[in-house]
This record gives sequence, C-alpha cells and structure tokens, in this order.
Amino acid sequence: MPVTEGVHALVRRAHEERVLALLRERGALSRAQIATHVGLSRTTLSEITGELLARGAIVKVNTDAEVRTGSGRPAELLALDPHSGQFLGVDLGHNRVRVAVADAAHEIIVQGHSSYAAETPWSDRLSAAFALIERVSRESGVTFRALQGVGVGVAGPRPAADVREEVLASFGARFSAPVTVDNNTRFAALAEAMTAGDEARDLLYLRLSDGIGGGLVVGGRLVAGRHGGAGEFGHLLADRDGDVCRCGRRGCLETVASVPAVLRAARLAAVEDLAVALDAGEPVATAAIERAAQAVSRALAGAAQLLDPEEIVIGGRLVAAAPGIVARTRELIEADLSAGPRIRAARLGDDDGARGAIAALYRQSPLLAGYPDSAVPADRGLSDPAVPADRGLSDPAGSKA
Repeated sequence: MPVTEGVHALVRRAHEERVLALLRERGALSRAQIATHVGLSRTTLSEITGELLARGAIVKVNTDAEVRTGSGRPAELLALDPHSGQFLGVDLGHNRVRVAVADAAHEIIVQGHSSYAAETPWSDRLSAAFALIERVSRESGVTFRALQGVGVGVAGPRPAADVREEVLASFGARFSAPVTVDNNTRFAALAEAMTAGDEARDLLYLRLSDGIGGGLVVGGRLVAGRHGGAGEFGHLLADRDGDVCRCGRRGCLETVASVPAVLRAARLAAVEDLAVALDAGEPVATAAIERAAQAVSRALAGAAQLLDPEEIVIGGRLVAAAPGIVARTRELIEADLSAGPRIRAARLGDDDGARGAIAALYRQSPLLAGYPDSAVPADRGLSDPAVPADRGLSDPAGSKA
C-alpha cells in the first residue's frame, strides 16, 4: 500500500472511531449534530456516515421532527446498530471453544461456549465453532452483516502451519471479513494487558489450564517471537526426571503445573474436587499445589530476571480452583528477587482468549504495532502473493476487550 493511501486510511479510520464513540456516548444524533461535535465538514461527515451505514455499523432510527423548531425538512437521526456484530473472537482451546462478539462501540454484546473431547480432530473442532456461532447469533438476534474482522485463537504450543492454514481457510470461506489466527494464550495476554484501562508496557502472562501457555508484552508490544513461540512457558524444563510431556520431552512445566498434572498428583478426578480438597486441608492436594507453585515460581523468576516486567499475571482453570497458588508463587518469587514485578491473578475468566482475539482486530493500539499477523481477506486465496501472511495488525487503545 502506498504511503499516502495508508495515511488516508488511518485518518479515515480515526474519523469513523470518533463518530462511533460519539453515538455510543450520546445516542441517536443528526448528521449536523455529529459534525458539530467531532469537528468534521459536512462533506467529510457525509462520506464517513455513508460508509458506516453501508457496512451496517450504524442505522437510521428516526427523525428530529418531534423536537425540531422552525421550518425545514426533518433531519434523519443516526445511531449504533445494537444487533450488528462487528468483531468476532474465537478461542479454540484443548477441550472447548468459546466465542465473543463485539459491536461498533467495542462492547462485548454476546458470548458463548461449548465443549469437545481433547482428542477431537481439528475439522470437528471447527464444526463445533461454527455451530456455536450460529447458535449464539440465533439466540441473541445478533447479525454479522457488518462484520469487520474475525480473530481466532488456537491452543499451542503454537498454531502449527497446517492447523493455521486450515483455520484461516475455514473461517475465510464462512465470513466475508479478514481473518487472523494466533495462539489463544497470547491473545489472552493482550486482553489482560488492557483490563486496567492503561495498557501495561511490560507484562508477562501465564495461563495454568489443561495446558500451560503464556504471552509477553515487552516495551508496549505483544511479542510473537521469530517462530511464533514467545511466551511458551509450559515447555520449560521443570523436572529433569519428570513425566513425559505431550510435546515428547520429559519434565516440562506442563507435566507439573497444568490441571491434569495437578489432579494426578492430588489423586483427584475433576478440577472441582481440587477446591474442596484444598479447603479441607487434604495433605496430598496441598502438596500437589505446593509442587506446582515451586515449579511456576522458578520459571517466572527466571523470566522476570531476563525481561524485567512491571507485572506478572497468572490465570487459567487451575487458578480459579486454587487461587492460593498465586499468593504462594508471589511469596516464592519475592523471596528470590530483591526487586521483582507486581504479581496478580488474572482479572478475566475463560473468555480472555476470545476477548484478546477481538482486541487484535481493532487495529489502533501500540500494543500490536509491528506485530506479525496472519490476516487474510476472505476474498483472497491463501496462496495469493498479494496477501503476505506476516503483515501486522494493531489494536486500539482503550478497547473494552
């Protein structure tokens, strides 16, 4: 894209965001009122609102006839379309899929999830995702007529090339909008980095769930790494003589601190039983959590010494069942580092990956400046040389995801 075209697109995007933000704050307004508030000429505003109307981001809801004084033709009132899904985030985890839909005001308007077995083939996982999307659309009345983008998070250690291509092709064929695919835990890191309002400049995120993954925000940017594996804490060595990991190596952190590993060590069948056992002070369960906290603290302390983050965030199903693991990990790291980072539990729940996928679509945040993505417009083939797979997406400051 020529520089002048790129600048023009960014300016136009900024104008659109100002109009959408104003309508979100004040409700239905006439074009003249919008022009006054955002400081645009009538001609420019007509172009912007015309494009937003054509995409379905805004709708004509009424006229100002009831409140208008004096003569003249009543003016149309424009408003956000509350039933128009603009951004779709999908998190394809190890044993469940979760979706979230955001409107033009960057508000999450509908969510849903469904489960599948961990050994489910990717083709069936994708079918489950599409069935879930259709169900939440049907039940909520939310449409995808004005869909601007689809973000899909895929469980790691990283989306393999064949999986990424299958996901891109499937979603690209289903929706007439650009699709981007990345690791679901890295998307979760982005969502957590934005929960406080002010985006964290340096954040390290760790998710302890059926698997273990992570994400890094360094210098205000979400880091992917050369091969897309940045933040893969789950496969750091935790116990040289430990169990064989699903990656083929022995003693990875995932074999000690993931939900399945802790349940095996605690001799429990379900993660819900873990909370009960810990509340009762059962020694086997307590020892399993202590072992996991020791392994997690060693991994995070080493990462903190190298990266010097201002904040470490720990989330996932294990934290939800055993929140004390965060406090214990904090205690161990603080004993190891003289001036360590802040350490907290994740603020978001299991929807963090889907929310982060949406955040990656907003295209304005410095968090994703220069971040490589795999966005492929739906009307282009995957092998089209005009659509490189390594161009960046960015996401807006102040998003609600």
